[in-house]
Amino acid sequence: MQSPEPSSSAAPVLLNIGGRKYATTAETLTQREPDSMLAAMFSGRHTLPHHPTTGAVFVDRDGKHFRHILNWLRDGAIPTLSESEYHQLLREAEYYQLLGLADYVNEKLALKKTDNSCEAELTRKDVIKCIQAQKIRFRGLNLSGLDLSKLDLSEVDFSYACIQRTNFSHANLHKAKFRQVEAAHSSFEHANLHECELTGANLQEAVLDRANVQSANLQDACLTGCSFIETDVRSAHLQVCKLL
Repeated sequence: MQSPEPSSSAAPVLLNIGGRKYATTAETLTQREPDSMLAAMFSGRHTLPHHPTTGAVFVDRDGKHFRHILNWLRDGAIPTLSESEYHQLLREAEYYQLLGLADYVNEKLALKKTDNSCEAELTRKDVIKCIQAQKIRFRGLNLSGLDLSKLDLSEVDFSYACIQRTNFSHANLHKAKFRQVEAAHSSFEHANLHECELTGANLQEAVLDRANVQSANLQDACLTGCSFIETDVRSAHLQVCKLL
């Protein structure tokens, strides 16, 4: 027998996540991330199976990090975690389709990357294999120092990645996403950056000579010391970017 759905978004909701018990409200589960799987589950559009005695909804996931998910949904923040805990939380965020939380965790992971001493997590060969798949993402990865020249990386998501001293010369980066990347000293010479998303990117002393940067979004990007010889920046968004 199934219990009726709560009549109010503020009514208590009991959850059993892999054996761990949590109490919250439908409002908490739906407001901050309205496009998530959790929001869909508790939107009132679906009848969910409840435990006949406790009334709890069971979800077959590891419940260890679900408290951080609830804190995110309540307050938009989580406490500082270790790198391994961030990775575990990221898996849960992706399962529940909490894209805002996933972006937040990826940003925290990117900040943990050391500067130039880190070894790249993938090789050029690995990247070539990956881009053969659809909607590939390199979010938050360390690809520093790789030679990615002449590759078709159009629409690839590099957001929050560490790509310092990476060679993108002559690469097709049309509509690629470089949000909040660390790309100091990288080369984009002759690269196609048309309609790229580069908001908040650190491009300090990067080389963009003869690159196509038309209609790219460089808002809040750091362009200090960049080389722009014959760079096409027509219709590029340069609001609040740092040039000096």
